[in-house]
Amino acid sequence: MSNALGNESKGVDVNRQFYDALWSSASLTDPKRFNTWPLFEPLIAASTARLEVAPGLRPRLPIDGTHFVDLSESAVETLRAHGADAIAGRITALPFDDARFDLVCALDIIEHVSDDRRALAELMRVAAPDAVVLLSMPLHPSRWTAFDALVGHQRRYEPVELIELLESNGLNVVHSAVYGMQPESSWLLDAGVWGLRHRPRFANWLYNRVLMPLGLHFQKPLMPVEGLLDLRHVDEVLLICRRRPHGTFVHA
Repeated sequence: MSNALGNESKGVDVNRQFYDALWSSASLTDPKRFNTWPLFEPLIAASTARLEVAPGLRPRLPIDGTHFVDLSESAVETLRAHGADAIAGRITALPFDDARFDLVCALDIIEHVSDDRRALAELMRVAAPDAVVLLSMPLHPSRWTAFDALVGHQRRYEPVELIELLESNGLNVVHSAVYGMQPESSWLLDAGVWGLRHRPRFANWLYNRVLMPLGLHFQKPLMPVEGLLDLRHVDEVLLICRRRPHGTFVHA
């Protein structure tokens, strides 16, 4: 038990250190600039209480009317400066009542958490019955890179493992899409890892001021499909799920 807690604490410290440095030199990006917006906009309009966990300074839900929780104090401070209802906290201990939200967003976070099952269970605790839950995660451990380790990933998921995780939490996949802005070039990834390790301040500046704007400009529209797409050749997946606490898990 103490070893597990130690590993969790170490993982939290690694993530906090990396992302505090990243967000301290970043500016807030409008959610409407991401290719997720056309997919999320109708869900946002239909929601009455929204939560986004670990948005950093790249939230996918609007500042107005959304509750935000992030591990990074730097991100929380900037979010608040823009009028957000944001607090510092962990995904494994969310400071909200049960069944509080009918739209819950947690992109690119589950893979960072040592106890991913506890993290997802906590999201389900604060999600109302029939809530929409937005998730994303990297796939296939065989595709692990030094970049995964550097940014604080604890794992990549095998598709069968992901399906079991969703099933055990009563989540039905309504739509899914190939997702992620990670470059396909191994050379670019290696260069990014080297820069973040040896020239972190310059690398963070380059990412926030040059590479991120370019990525937003050239990002491709998402191509969602009904149910769960074929994950055999997908590096990262975006999931639009609906919580069905007493229902049967269904996937295409």
